[in-house]
Amino acid sequence: MFRSINVTSRIFERQIRTPAPGTSVHCARRFYENIVPSFTVYDIECPDHSFRKFTDDGQYLISFSRNHQDLIVYRPMWLSFSCKEEDCCRHDLPPKAKWFESFFTQLYSVTLASCNELICKDFFLSMEGNQFGLFATSTAQIHDAPTTGRAIQGVPFIEKITFHLLRLEDGVVLDEKTIHILQVRDSGNLVDVRTIGSFCREDDELFLISNSQSLATSERSRLNPFPGNQVGNGHNQVNQDDSFLSGIKQRLLSFIFQGMWNEETDQAMRVQSLKKKFFFHFQDYVDLIIWKVQFLDRHHLLIKFGSVDGGVSRNVDHHPAFFAVYNMEKTEVVAFYQNSAEELYFLFEKFCDHFHATSRNSLHMNFISSHSNNVYALEQLRSIKNKGGSFSQFVKKMMASLPFGCQSQSPSPYFDQSLFRYDEKLISATDRHRQSTDHPIKFISRRPPYTLKFKIKPGPEAGTIDGRTKRISSFLFHPFLPLALSIQQTLFLQPSVVNIHFRR
Repeated sequence: MFRSINVTSRIFERQIRTPAPGTSVHCARRFYENIVPSFTVYDIECPDHSFRKFTDDGQYLISFSRNHQDLIVYRPMWLSFSCKEEDCCRHDLPPKAKWFESFFTQLYSVTLASCNELICKDFFLSMEGNQFGLFATSTAQIHDAPTTGRAIQGVPFIEKITFHLLRLEDGVVLDEKTIHILQVRDSGNLVDVRTIGSFCREDDELFLISNSQSLATSERSRLNPFPGNQVGNGHNQVNQDDSFLSGIKQRLLSFIFQGMWNEETDQAMRVQSLKKKFFFHFQDYVDLIIWKVQFLDRHHLLIKFGSVDGGVSRNVDHHPAFFAVYNMEKTEVVAFYQNSAEELYFLFEKFCDHFHATSRNSLHMNFISSHSNNVYALEQLRSIKNKGGSFSQFVKKMMASLPFGCQSQSPSPYFDQSLFRYDEKLISATDRHRQSTDHPIKFISRRPPYTLKFKIKPGPEAGTIDGRTKRISSFLFHPFLPLALSIQQTLFLQPSVVNIHFRR
């Protein structure tokens, strides 16, 4: 739509030109090429908090205290000051520009964790409409605890995990639960929907207990035909030893068996195929554990299975992994893939957005770039794929990112690959820490003349003197304002270096 890169000309063109149908939002977002966070205040004076993220509507900045006990919520505001001269842009900013409170105002501080619990600082979910926030606290990890029940040897034991549903407007804690799958009601209550694992349906446990009681009664009657001499032992629990497969594992094995059964029509070939593909690997399937789970939609889960060794290892790339799509309503597995399956990769390449559950109430959340909706992201993916090497290894590398973490991508327009080009090794929309660099990260316009629009530099302005210290950086971009935080940390619990990047 726009022929000029000058913002004044673009505003005039917007008045006299009508964008093509269905492109009005994309055309409006091009104004971000002119409105960028091009000014940086280095090493601002701010509280020593762990800053987590902006909410999707941009109204709140979530942070936690360093002792992981308190939740502190801020509201973004803009730096304001007066100038007696005509051209204020040429003057230095006032001293208060170095203060965190000049850009953010604290709304409240709430203690979430009890004396023996800590806030899970990497966990925060905002509910639809951003009215509620879901937080988690847990007891400390015990690394040498004895395994009980279906616990896995080598995985740290956590005695208690508590979910806290909090109203973001005023910080009131509305509900707390210690369960697996939750539903958030409009009233602000958490509802126990179901627990998937040992049992898949709500009445599975009741059915098995009733069945075990009937078997126990018939067995006692057979051994002791005199009713008056029967003594109840009170054991009405379902047998939980290793010979009893969990509900989800039974569903998985049934799906694998049925798929292999249907591959062959000849009975003799079918038996041979089952021997080689199913029964030979039966114990491997039984030993699989759940690594990670995500929602695909309201009814389907994407479950990543793997070996016990992979579950306790820091590097899971060398361990086999499998993906299952599970329908919670029908309690059945509808698809099963190995992490090297080309079919799964091609689905991921074409329909990547379906692996991200985005908010239905936030318009700008629908413009997060991926290789299924952005030609530049697709070109970059295919460039990596064509660099050489085994295609099977490439598929495994791409599948290692699945399942995606919920709300793990920033909707900031400065990560829109249709507008800007940047080094994704140093910064991207994905929420994760990266190794820090003393060189500024450049954001370059995608359109001619491909000019440098702005730079983001974490850490001190003059760089770090001690090059031996390992430093990591994280970036928090506001969902729609030209405002960002860069946070540089070391591994020795020193105070973080926080920079604010904004449009002056």
